[in-house]
Amino acid sequence: MRHLKAGWKLGRNTSHRRALLRNLVTSLILEERIETTVAKAKAMRPHVEKMITLGKRGDLAARRLAASFLMTPAAVRKLWDIAPRFGDRNGGYLRIVRTGWQRGDGAEKAFIELIGSEKLVEKKREKRAEVRAKRAETARKAMEEQQAAAEQEGGEEKDKEKE
Repeated sequence: MRHLKAGWKLGRNTSHRRALLRNLVTSLILEERIETTVAKAKAMRPHVEKMITLGKRGDLAARRLAASFLMTPAAVRKLWDIAPRFGDRNGGYLRIVRTGWQRGDGAEKAFIELIGSEKLVEKKREKRAEVRAKRAETARKAMEEQQAAAEQEGGEEKDKEKE
């Protein structure tokens, strides 16, 4: 019986599991949305909730506790920027959206995201679309220049043949 044995083992030993969860939480705070397996998403949820609660507290002791868990100083700074967004909310800072199954082992995949990150994700999509459009435009211009140069060279060769 597994009485009082809460949490997920995720098929890893203690140190590996702790490192995995720390990395996932850090990535989620930095990116605000990541894709992982459902089991990992459920396992990391309490850790993310605790980090956001520390960010809402906002004192030095909370900052040091967050810094001891998160992997990068950038994640701690971002946490302090994100936390006021959840000021009136008592928990429930995350959303897990199931997306399908992983190829290979068939594990169920899911997006885990912070509530309110939809706007940020939309901005990222727009920015990526703009970058893609710029790349396509520069590639099109380069191809047109190459074609024009090839036609010009072809015309010069014909002139030499006529002489």
